[in-house]
Amino acid sequence: MNEPRMLPAFIGLLRRDLLLAYRARGEAINPLVFFVMVACLFPLATSAAPNLLRTLAPGVIWVTALLATLLSMDQLFRGDYEDGALEQLVLSPQPLALLALAKILAHWLVTGLPLTLTSPLLAMFLQLPDDAYPALLLTLLFGTPVLSAIGSIGAALTVSLRRGGILLSLLILPLYIPVLIFAASAVDAAGHGLPVTGQLLLLAALAVGALTLAPLATAAALRISLD
Repeated sequence: MNEPRMLPAFIGLLRRDLLLAYRARGEAINPLVFFVMVACLFPLATSAAPNLLRTLAPGVIWVTALLATLLSMDQLFRGDYEDGALEQLVLSPQPLALLALAKILAHWLVTGLPLTLTSPLLAMFLQLPDDAYPALLLTLLFGTPVLSAIGSIGAALTVSLRRGGILLSLLILPLYIPVLIFAASAVDAAGHGLPVTGQLLLLAALAVGALTLAPLATAAALRISLD
């Protein structure tokens, strides 16, 4: 009976979160600022030698993107929890997993997509080979939704804790490791002229699996946190 209303509910929540992010755009761009600043400061802390930067660039960009995403995860449900909107979402007749997916997508549009679009500039600064640019964009395009989806589970589990940021990091950082390994290795292999199809397919499979299963786990975690 509620199936025709599921899509409007999904779109409505997505638009609401994007509008809230736009109104608080000073806070929303913090992950992007962190991403750019850390990547730009890295050569100053190590060496500006092109060969060294070229070798380290895939790992630097991906570790920085991972930490920038993690920086914003604690706020995914925090505002809704504090103003009571989260309880309304849980009590909504619409599937909570679908609503969780809308919030994951909104988080990716605000955080993951800007990181992806900014990455070529940082890659240029870090002397990444031109051949690795497509692989870098594809790994971020496939990998950042996985970071948002997995992070939503940890954010849901810690939303009722006053200082849950540290616990959130401990919970989800180990789950980020496979994405980091496959993505950084794909960019590095592309820079050396090696095939990267296998790594990209694995990342795509992780993205499909995470976006399918993480909303269900997030919904269950939200119910646990609000009990």
